[in-house]
Amino acid sequence: MNLRGNNPISTTADQTRESIDSSGTKALSPTRVFVVLVASIFTIELLIMAVFLFAPPLPYVIESILDATSLTILVAPILYRFAILPLYEHIANLRKLTENLEQLNNTLEQRVEERTSLMETRATQLQIVSRVARRITLVQDLNTLLPEITELVSKQFNYYHAGIFLLDETNEYAVLHAANSAGGQQMLHRQHKLKLDATSIVGYVTSRAEPRVALDVGTDAFFFNSPDLPNTRSEMAVPLLVGGRVIGALDVQSTQPNAFIEENIATLTTLADQVAIAIENARLFTEAKHALEETERTFESYVRRDWSEFASQAKNPGYLFDGNRTAPWDAKDKREKVKTLAQTGRLSLNKGSAEITVPIKFRGQTIGLLELKSKKGVRRWTQNEISLLEAAAERAAFALENARLVENAQRRALRERSIGEISSKIGAASDLDAIMQTAVEELGRRIGGTTEVTFELETEKK
Repeated sequence: MNLRGNNPISTTADQTRESIDSSGTKALSPTRVFVVLVASIFTIELLIMAVFLFAPPLPYVIESILDATSLTILVAPILYRFAILPLYEHIANLRKLTENLEQLNNTLEQRVEERTSLMETRATQLQIVSRVARRITLVQDLNTLLPEITELVSKQFNYYHAGIFLLDETNEYAVLHAANSAGGQQMLHRQHKLKLDATSIVGYVTSRAEPRVALDVGTDAFFFNSPDLPNTRSEMAVPLLVGGRVIGALDVQSTQPNAFIEENIATLTTLADQVAIAIENARLFTEAKHALEETERTFESYVRRDWSEFASQAKNPGYLFDGNRTAPWDAKDKREKVKTLAQTGRLSLNKGSAEITVPIKFRGQTIGLLELKSKKGVRRWTQNEISLLEAAAERAAFALENARLVENAQRRALRERSIGEISSKIGAASDLDAIMQTAVEELGRRIGGTTEVTFELETEKK
Protein backbone atom coordinates (compact mmCIF):
# COMPACT_ATOMS: atom_id res chain seq x y z
CA MET A 1 0.00 0.00 0.00
CA ASN A 2 1.44 3.39 -1.00
CA LEU A 3 0.78 5.51 2.09
CA ARG A 4 2.95 8.30 0.77
CA GLY A 5 0.76 8.78 -2.27
CA ASN A 6 -2.30 9.25 -0.06
CA ASN A 7 -0.63 11.63 2.44
CA PRO A 8 -0.90 15.30 1.47
CA ILE A 9 1.71 16.32 4.09
CA SER A 10 4.30 13.92 2.67
CA THR A 11 3.53 15.09 -0.85
CA THR A 12 4.02 18.74 0.09
CA ALA A 13 7.30 18.00 1.88
CA ASP A 14 8.60 16.05 -1.13
CA GLN A 15 7.64 18.89 -3.45
CA THR A 16 9.51 21.38 -1.22
CA ARG A 17 12.62 19.21 -1.17
CA GLU A 18 12.47 18.86 -4.94
CA SER A 19 12.23 22.65 -5.29
CA ILE A 20 15.34 23.02 -3.11
CA ASP A 21 17.30 20.39 -5.02
CA SER A 22 16.36 21.79 -8.43
CA SER A 23 19.10 24.48 -8.21
CA GLY A 24 22.73 23.51 -8.39
CA THR A 25 23.81 26.01 -5.74
CA LYS A 26 21.16 24.94 -3.31
CA ALA A 27 22.05 21.30 -3.72
CA LEU A 28 25.62 21.70 -2.26
CA SER A 29 26.43 19.24 0.50
CA PRO A 30 28.52 20.17 3.59
CA THR A 31 31.43 18.07 2.35
CA ARG A 32 31.51 19.88 -0.97
CA VAL A 33 31.38 23.27 0.75
CA PHE A 34 34.30 22.28 2.98
CA VAL A 35 36.38 21.12 0.01
CA VAL A 36 35.65 24.36 -1.85
CA LEU A 37 36.64 26.47 1.16
CA VAL A 38 39.91 24.54 1.75
CA ALA A 39 40.81 24.74 -1.92
CA SER A 40 40.01 28.43 -2.06
CA ILE A 41 42.07 29.27 1.03
CA PHE A 42 44.99 27.19 -0.26
CA THR A 43 44.83 28.91 -3.62
CA ILE A 44 44.65 32.38 -2.03
CA GLU A 45 47.62 31.60 0.25
CA LEU A 46 49.65 30.53 -2.76
CA LEU A 47 48.81 33.80 -4.50
CA ILE A 48 49.76 35.84 -1.45
CA MET A 49 53.05 33.93 -1.09
CA ALA A 50 53.77 34.58 -4.73
CA VAL A 51 53.09 38.28 -4.28
CA PHE A 52 55.37 38.53 -1.22
CA LEU A 53 58.01 36.52 -3.04
CA PHE A 54 58.40 39.05 -5.82
CA ALA A 55 57.50 42.19 -3.82
CA PRO A 56 60.15 44.20 -1.82
CA PRO A 57 60.58 43.01 1.76
CA LEU A 58 58.15 44.49 4.32
CA PRO A 59 58.09 44.35 8.07
CA TYR A 60 56.70 41.12 9.54
CA VAL A 61 53.73 42.81 11.17
CA ILE A 62 52.72 44.59 7.98
CA GLU A 63 53.06 41.38 6.06
CA SER A 64 50.79 39.59 8.58
CA ILE A 65 48.19 42.37 8.42
CA LEU A 66 48.25 42.39 4.64
CA ASP A 67 48.08 38.61 4.61
CA ALA A 68 45.04 38.50 6.92
CA THR A 69 43.32 41.38 5.16
CA SER A 70 43.81 39.85 1.73
CA LEU A 71 42.69 36.46 2.94
CA THR A 72 39.56 37.94 4.55
CA ILE A 73 38.69 40.01 1.46
CA LEU A 74 39.15 37.06 -0.84
CA VAL A 75 37.54 34.37 1.40
CA ALA A 76 34.48 36.40 2.54
CA PRO A 77 32.67 36.28 -0.85
CA ILE A 78 33.41 32.59 -1.14
CA LEU A 79 32.07 31.92 2.35
CA TYR A 80 28.98 34.01 1.60
CA ARG A 81 28.39 32.32 -1.76
CA PHE A 82 29.03 28.71 -0.80
CA ALA A 83 28.14 28.63 2.91
CA ILE A 84 26.10 31.53 4.27
CA LEU A 85 23.77 32.07 1.30
CA PRO A 86 22.80 28.37 0.91
CA LEU A 87 22.33 28.13 4.68
CA TYR A 88 20.11 31.21 4.69
CA GLU A 89 18.09 29.94 1.72
CA HIS A 90 17.78 26.52 3.33
CA ILE A 91 16.49 28.11 6.54
CA ALA A 92 14.02 30.22 4.52
CA ASN A 93 12.82 27.12 2.69
CA LEU A 94 12.43 25.25 5.96
CA ARG A 95 10.40 28.16 7.34
CA LYS A 96 8.23 28.17 4.21
CA LEU A 97 7.82 24.41 4.45
CA THR A 98 6.79 24.76 8.09
CA GLU A 99 4.22 27.38 7.15
CA ASN A 100 2.90 25.13 4.39
CA LEU A 101 2.70 22.21 6.78
CA GLU A 102 0.85 24.32 9.35
CA GLN A 103 -1.57 25.56 6.69
CA LEU A 104 -2.09 22.01 5.45
CA ASN A 105 -2.60 20.79 8.99
CA ASN A 106 -5.24 23.48 9.56
CA THR A 107 -6.93 22.46 6.34
CA LEU A 108 -6.90 18.81 7.36
CA GLU A 109 -8.29 19.67 10.79
CA GLN A 110 -11.07 21.67 9.15
CA ARG A 111 -11.82 18.78 6.82
CA VAL A 112 -11.85 16.34 9.72
CA GLU A 113 -14.24 18.60 11.61
CA GLU A 114 -16.49 18.88 8.55
CA ARG A 115 -16.43 15.12 8.00
CA THR A 116 -17.09 14.49 11.68
CA SER A 117 -20.00 16.92 11.66
CA LEU A 118 -21.31 15.32 8.46
CA MET A 119 -21.03 11.84 9.96
CA GLU A 120 -22.81 12.98 13.12
CA THR A 121 -25.57 14.52 11.02
CA ARG A 122 -25.80 11.35 8.95
CA ALA A 123 -25.95 9.20 12.09
CA THR A 124 -28.66 11.44 13.53
CA GLN A 125 -30.66 11.21 10.32
CA LEU A 126 -30.33 7.42 10.27
CA GLN A 127 -31.54 7.30 13.87
CA ILE A 128 -34.53 9.39 12.82
CA VAL A 129 -35.18 7.02 9.90
CA SER A 130 -35.02 4.07 12.27
CA ARG A 131 -37.40 5.79 14.69
CA VAL A 132 -39.87 6.66 11.95
CA ALA A 133 -39.64 3.14 10.49
CA ARG A 134 -40.34 1.55 13.86
CA ARG A 135 -43.34 3.79 14.39
CA ILE A 136 -44.93 3.28 10.98
CA THR A 137 -44.57 -0.49 11.15
CA LEU A 138 -47.00 -0.47 14.09
CA VAL A 139 -49.78 1.15 12.04
CA GLN A 140 -51.73 -1.15 9.72
CA ASP A 141 -54.56 1.10 8.65
CA LEU A 142 -53.63 3.02 5.48
CA ASN A 143 -55.84 6.00 6.29
CA THR A 144 -54.05 6.38 9.63
CA LEU A 145 -50.58 5.48 8.36
CA LEU A 146 -50.16 8.07 5.60
CA PRO A 147 -50.97 11.21 7.67
CA GLU A 148 -48.77 9.95 10.49
CA ILE A 149 -45.84 9.48 8.08
CA THR A 150 -46.10 13.07 6.85
CA GLU A 151 -46.28 14.39 10.41
CA LEU A 152 -43.25 12.36 11.50
CA VAL A 153 -41.14 13.31 8.47
CA SER A 154 -41.97 17.01 8.81
CA LYS A 155 -41.29 17.06 12.55
CA GLN A 156 -38.16 14.90 12.63
CA PHE A 157 -36.43 16.47 9.60
CA ASN A 158 -37.73 20.02 10.16
CA TYR A 159 -39.48 20.38 6.78
CA TYR A 160 -42.46 22.69 6.70
CA HIS A 161 -44.31 20.50 4.19
CA ALA A 162 -44.34 16.76 3.60
CA GLY A 163 -46.73 14.95 1.30
CA ILE A 164 -47.32 11.42 0.04
CA PHE A 165 -48.52 10.78 -3.49
CA LEU A 166 -49.81 7.40 -4.65
CA LEU A 167 -50.41 6.36 -8.24
CA ASP A 168 -53.99 5.88 -9.36
CA GLU A 169 -55.31 2.64 -10.84
CA THR A 170 -54.47 3.71 -14.39
CA ASN A 171 -50.92 4.84 -13.51
CA GLU A 172 -51.60 8.19 -15.20
CA TYR A 173 -51.68 10.47 -12.17
CA ALA A 174 -49.95 10.75 -8.81
CA VAL A 175 -52.70 11.57 -6.33
CA LEU A 176 -51.99 13.37 -3.05
CA HIS A 177 -53.18 11.15 -0.18
CA ALA A 178 -51.62 12.83 2.87
CA ALA A 179 -49.95 16.12 3.83
CA ASN A 180 -49.05 17.86 7.08
CA SER A 181 -49.08 21.57 6.12
CA ALA A 182 -52.07 23.86 5.90
CA GLY A 183 -51.50 24.28 2.17
CA GLY A 184 -51.26 20.53 1.80
CA GLN A 185 -54.62 20.14 3.54
CA GLN A 186 -56.17 22.51 1.00
CA MET A 187 -54.66 20.44 -1.79
CA LEU A 188 -56.11 17.29 -0.22
CA HIS A 189 -59.53 18.89 -0.05
CA ARG A 190 -59.16 19.71 -3.74
CA GLN A 191 -58.09 16.11 -4.52
CA HIS A 192 -54.81 17.38 -5.92
CA LYS A 193 -53.13 15.15 -8.49
CA LEU A 194 -50.19 15.48 -10.89
CA LYS A 195 -49.59 13.90 -14.25
CA LEU A 196 -46.66 11.53 -14.60
CA ASP A 197 -44.37 13.76 -16.67
CA ALA A 198 -41.57 16.29 -16.22
CA THR A 199 -43.86 19.29 -15.64
CA SER A 200 -43.67 18.73 -11.87
CA ILE A 201 -41.02 17.31 -9.59
CA VAL A 202 -43.41 14.59 -8.34
CA GLY A 203 -44.39 13.72 -11.91
CA TYR A 204 -40.71 13.57 -12.85
CA VAL A 205 -39.87 11.26 -9.94
CA THR A 206 -42.81 8.88 -10.42
CA SER A 207 -42.30 8.66 -14.18
CA ARG A 208 -38.53 8.02 -14.00
CA ALA A 209 -38.26 6.21 -10.65
CA GLU A 210 -35.37 8.37 -9.47
CA PRO A 211 -35.00 11.14 -6.84
CA ARG A 212 -35.02 14.80 -7.79
CA VAL A 213 -34.00 18.00 -5.99
CA ALA A 214 -35.29 21.36 -7.17
CA LEU A 215 -33.98 24.74 -6.01
CA ASP A 216 -35.60 28.15 -6.40
CA VAL A 217 -33.08 29.23 -8.99
CA GLY A 218 -32.56 28.85 -12.72
CA THR A 219 -34.48 26.20 -14.60
CA ASP A 220 -35.99 24.72 -11.42
CA ALA A 221 -37.85 27.89 -10.47
CA PHE A 222 -40.96 26.95 -12.45
CA PHE A 223 -41.64 24.10 -10.01
CA PHE A 224 -42.48 26.56 -7.24
CA ASN A 225 -45.70 28.03 -8.60
CA SER A 226 -48.18 26.47 -6.18
CA PRO A 227 -50.35 29.10 -4.48
CA ASP A 228 -50.98 26.68 -1.62
CA LEU A 229 -47.25 26.51 -0.76
CA PRO A 230 -45.88 29.99 -1.52
CA ASN A 231 -42.93 29.77 0.91
CA THR A 232 -41.22 26.85 -0.82
CA ARG A 233 -37.61 27.56 -1.76
CA SER A 234 -36.32 23.98 -1.99
CA GLU A 235 -38.12 20.77 -2.84
CA MET A 236 -37.08 17.16 -2.99
CA ALA A 237 -39.07 14.09 -4.00
CA VAL A 238 -38.05 10.44 -3.87
CA PRO A 239 -39.96 7.55 -5.43
CA LEU A 240 -41.76 4.93 -3.35
CA LEU A 241 -40.67 1.59 -4.78
CA VAL A 242 -41.94 -1.90 -4.04
CA GLY A 243 -40.14 -4.67 -5.88
CA GLY A 244 -38.87 -2.19 -8.47
CA ARG A 245 -42.39 -0.92 -9.10
CA VAL A 246 -43.26 2.73 -8.43
CA ILE A 247 -46.32 3.11 -6.20
CA GLY A 248 -45.95 6.81 -5.42
CA ALA A 249 -43.59 9.50 -4.14
CA LEU A 250 -42.55 11.17 -0.90
CA ASP A 251 -42.42 14.94 -1.40
CA VAL A 252 -40.74 17.30 1.11
CA GLN A 253 -40.38 21.07 0.86
CA SER A 254 -38.35 23.64 2.79
CA THR A 255 -38.34 27.41 3.19
CA GLN A 256 -34.52 27.44 2.90
CA PRO A 257 -33.01 28.04 -0.58
CA ASN A 258 -30.42 25.22 -0.38
CA ALA A 259 -31.91 22.87 2.17
CA PHE A 260 -31.07 19.59 0.42
CA ILE A 261 -27.64 18.08 -0.18
CA GLU A 262 -26.53 14.70 -1.47
CA GLU A 263 -26.70 13.14 2.00
CA ASN A 264 -30.38 14.18 2.27
CA ILE A 265 -31.14 12.24 -0.91
CA ALA A 266 -29.54 9.08 0.50
CA THR A 267 -31.33 9.48 3.85
CA LEU A 268 -34.77 10.15 2.39
CA THR A 269 -34.32 7.36 -0.15
CA THR A 270 -33.71 4.95 2.72
CA LEU A 271 -36.75 6.34 4.52
CA ALA A 272 -38.84 6.12 1.34
CA ASP A 273 -38.02 2.41 1.03
CA GLN A 274 -39.31 1.85 4.57
CA VAL A 275 -42.40 3.97 3.87
CA ALA A 276 -43.13 2.06 0.66
CA ILE A 277 -42.91 -1.28 2.48
CA ALA A 278 -45.17 0.02 5.26
CA ILE A 279 -47.71 1.31 2.72
CA GLU A 280 -47.70 -1.95 0.82
CA ASN A 281 -48.05 -3.97 4.03
CA ALA A 282 -50.93 -1.75 5.17
CA ARG A 283 -52.57 -2.10 1.78
CA LEU A 284 -52.21 -5.89 1.82
CA PHE A 285 -53.48 -5.98 5.39
CA THR A 286 -56.52 -3.90 4.43
CA GLU A 287 -57.23 -6.13 1.45
CA ALA A 288 -56.84 -9.25 3.56
CA LYS A 289 -59.08 -7.75 6.23
CA HIS A 290 -61.78 -6.95 3.68
CA ALA A 291 -61.46 -10.42 2.16
CA LEU A 292 -61.72 -11.97 5.62
CA GLU A 293 -64.78 -9.86 6.44
CA GLU A 294 -66.39 -10.89 3.16
CA THR A 295 -65.57 -14.53 3.87
CA GLU A 296 -67.01 -14.23 7.36
CA ARG A 297 -70.19 -12.65 6.01
CA THR A 298 -70.52 -15.41 3.43
CA PHE A 299 -69.86 -18.06 6.04
CA GLU A 300 -72.35 -16.50 8.46
CA SER A 301 -74.95 -16.39 5.72
CA TYR A 302 -74.27 -20.02 4.91
CA VAL A 303 -74.40 -21.07 8.56
CA ARG A 304 -77.59 -19.08 9.13
CA ARG A 305 -79.28 -20.64 6.11
CA ASP A 306 -78.02 -24.12 6.93
CA TRP A 307 -79.09 -23.80 10.55
CA SER A 308 -82.50 -22.56 9.51
CA GLU A 309 -82.93 -25.66 7.34
CA PHE A 310 -81.59 -27.93 10.07
CA ALA A 311 -83.78 -26.38 12.79
CA SER A 312 -86.88 -26.64 10.61
CA GLN A 313 -86.50 -30.44 10.69
CA ALA A 314 -86.96 -30.58 14.49
CA LYS A 315 -90.35 -31.76 15.73
CA ASN A 316 -90.41 -29.07 18.44
CA PRO A 317 -88.64 -25.71 18.57
CA GLY A 318 -87.56 -26.38 22.15
CA TYR A 319 -88.26 -28.08 25.48
CA LEU A 320 -89.20 -26.90 28.96
CA PHE A 321 -88.45 -28.58 32.30
CA ASP A 322 -90.69 -27.25 35.10
CA GLY A 323 -89.05 -29.18 37.92
CA ASN A 324 -91.22 -32.27 37.50
CA ARG A 325 -91.43 -33.15 33.84
CA THR A 326 -90.11 -32.18 30.41
CA ALA A 327 -92.54 -30.93 27.80
CA PRO A 328 -92.35 -29.23 24.38
CA TRP A 329 -91.86 -25.50 24.67
CA ASP A 330 -94.41 -22.97 23.39
CA ALA A 331 -92.51 -20.53 21.13
CA LYS A 332 -95.08 -17.72 21.23
CA ASP A 333 -92.53 -15.11 22.52
CA LYS A 334 -89.58 -16.55 20.62
CA ARG A 335 -89.42 -13.82 17.94
CA GLU A 336 -89.19 -10.94 20.42
CA LYS A 337 -86.45 -12.63 22.45
CA VAL A 338 -84.41 -13.50 19.37
CA LYS A 339 -84.71 -9.92 18.15
CA THR A 340 -83.42 -8.61 21.48
CA LEU A 341 -80.63 -11.15 21.49
CA ALA A 342 -79.46 -10.12 18.03
CA GLN A 343 -79.07 -6.54 19.25
CA THR A 344 -77.31 -7.14 22.57
CA GLY A 345 -75.68 -10.55 22.22
CA ARG A 346 -77.25 -11.68 25.51
CA LEU A 347 -80.72 -11.30 26.91
CA SER A 348 -80.16 -11.12 30.63
CA LEU A 349 -77.46 -11.93 33.12
CA ASN A 350 -78.87 -9.77 35.89
CA LYS A 351 -78.24 -11.49 39.17
CA GLY A 352 -81.32 -9.94 40.74
CA SER A 353 -84.23 -10.82 38.43
CA ALA A 354 -86.98 -13.39 37.96
CA GLU A 355 -85.31 -14.98 34.93
CA ILE A 356 -81.88 -15.24 33.37
CA THR A 357 -81.21 -16.00 29.70
CA VAL A 358 -78.02 -16.61 27.70
CA PRO A 359 -77.62 -17.22 23.98
CA ILE A 360 -76.49 -20.51 22.50
CA LYS A 361 -73.89 -19.32 20.00
CA PHE A 362 -71.57 -21.05 17.59
CA ARG A 363 -69.01 -19.15 15.48
CA GLY A 364 -70.73 -15.86 16.10
CA GLN A 365 -74.17 -17.13 15.16
CA THR A 366 -76.98 -17.36 17.72
CA ILE A 367 -78.65 -20.74 17.22
CA GLY A 368 -80.82 -20.87 20.33
CA LEU A 369 -81.61 -19.65 23.85
CA LEU A 370 -81.13 -21.18 27.27
CA GLU A 371 -83.32 -19.67 29.98
CA LEU A 372 -83.81 -20.10 33.74
CA LYS A 373 -86.92 -18.66 35.42
CA SER A 374 -87.61 -18.49 39.14
CA LYS A 375 -91.07 -19.72 40.24
CA LYS A 376 -90.87 -17.52 43.34
CA GLY A 377 -90.38 -14.24 41.50
CA VAL A 378 -87.23 -12.13 41.76
CA ARG A 379 -84.26 -13.92 43.24
CA ARG A 380 -80.52 -13.41 43.37
CA TRP A 381 -78.68 -15.76 41.02
CA THR A 382 -75.28 -16.90 42.21
CA GLN A 383 -72.14 -16.71 40.10
CA ASN A 384 -71.96 -20.52 40.07
CA GLU A 385 -75.45 -20.72 38.58
CA ILE A 386 -74.57 -18.18 35.93
CA SER A 387 -71.29 -19.98 35.08
CA LEU A 388 -73.18 -23.27 34.90
CA LEU A 389 -75.74 -21.76 32.53
CA GLU A 390 -73.05 -20.30 30.26
CA ALA A 391 -71.08 -23.56 30.23
CA ALA A 392 -74.22 -25.54 29.40
CA ALA A 393 -75.02 -23.12 26.56
CA GLU A 394 -71.50 -23.52 25.17
CA ARG A 395 -71.63 -27.34 25.32
CA ALA A 396 -75.09 -27.38 23.79
CA ALA A 397 -73.85 -25.23 20.89
CA PHE A 398 -71.05 -27.71 20.13
CA ALA A 399 -73.40 -30.66 20.41
CA LEU A 400 -75.94 -29.05 18.08
CA GLU A 401 -73.23 -28.18 15.58
CA ASN A 402 -71.95 -31.75 15.65
CA ALA A 403 -75.48 -33.00 15.07
CA ARG A 404 -75.86 -30.64 12.11
CA LEU A 405 -72.55 -31.75 10.63
CA VAL A 406 -73.46 -35.42 11.08
CA GLU A 407 -76.83 -34.84 9.44
CA ASN A 408 -75.17 -32.99 6.55
CA ALA A 409 -72.60 -35.75 6.15
CA GLN A 410 -75.30 -38.40 6.08
CA ARG A 411 -77.31 -36.38 3.58
CA ARG A 412 -74.25 -35.96 1.34
CA ALA A 413 -73.44 -39.66 1.64
CA LEU A 414 -77.00 -40.58 0.67
CA ARG A 415 -76.86 -38.19 -2.25
CA GLU A 416 -73.56 -39.59 -3.45
CA ARG A 417 -74.85 -43.13 -3.12
CA SER A 418 -77.98 -42.25 -5.09
CA ILE A 419 -75.91 -40.59 -7.78
CA GLY A 420 -73.69 -43.64 -7.97
CA GLU A 421 -76.62 -46.01 -8.28
CA ILE A 422 -78.32 -43.88 -10.94
CA SER A 423 -75.05 -43.55 -12.85
CA SER A 424 -74.51 -47.30 -12.66
CA LYS A 425 -77.97 -48.08 -14.05
CA ILE A 426 -77.74 -45.45 -16.78
CA GLY A 427 -74.31 -46.74 -17.72
CA ALA A 428 -75.67 -50.27 -18.01
CA ALA A 429 -78.20 -49.20 -20.69
CA SER A 430 -77.08 -49.98 -24.22
CA ASP A 431 -79.21 -47.81 -26.48
CA LEU A 432 -80.58 -44.28 -26.54
CA ASP A 433 -84.15 -45.09 -25.53
CA ALA A 434 -83.04 -47.27 -22.65
CA ILE A 435 -80.73 -44.52 -21.34
CA MET A 436 -83.50 -41.89 -21.37
CA GLN A 437 -86.06 -44.24 -19.83
CA THR A 438 -83.68 -45.35 -17.06
CA ALA A 439 -82.74 -41.75 -16.26
CA VAL A 440 -86.31 -40.49 -15.77
CA GLU A 441 -87.42 -43.59 -13.85
CA GLU A 442 -84.49 -43.50 -11.41
CA LEU A 443 -84.77 -39.74 -10.83
CA GLY A 444 -88.52 -40.04 -10.27
CA ARG A 445 -88.08 -42.81 -7.71
CA ARG A 446 -85.30 -41.01 -5.85
CA ILE A 447 -87.07 -37.65 -5.63
CA GLY A 448 -90.47 -39.21 -4.95
CA GLY A 449 -93.79 -37.45 -4.43
CA THR A 450 -95.80 -36.20 -7.36
CA THR A 451 -92.77 -34.89 -9.23
CA GLU A 452 -92.69 -35.41 -12.98
CA VAL A 453 -89.35 -35.98 -14.68
CA THR A 454 -88.87 -35.38 -18.41
CA PHE A 455 -85.88 -36.27 -20.56
CA GLU A 456 -86.01 -34.65 -23.99
CA LEU A 457 -83.40 -34.52 -26.74
CA GLU A 458 -82.83 -31.43 -28.83
CA THR A 459 -83.84 -32.33 -32.40
CA GLU A 460 -84.31 -28.94 -34.11
CA LYS A 461 -81.46 -27.67 -36.23
CA LYS A 462 -80.17 -24.20 -35.44
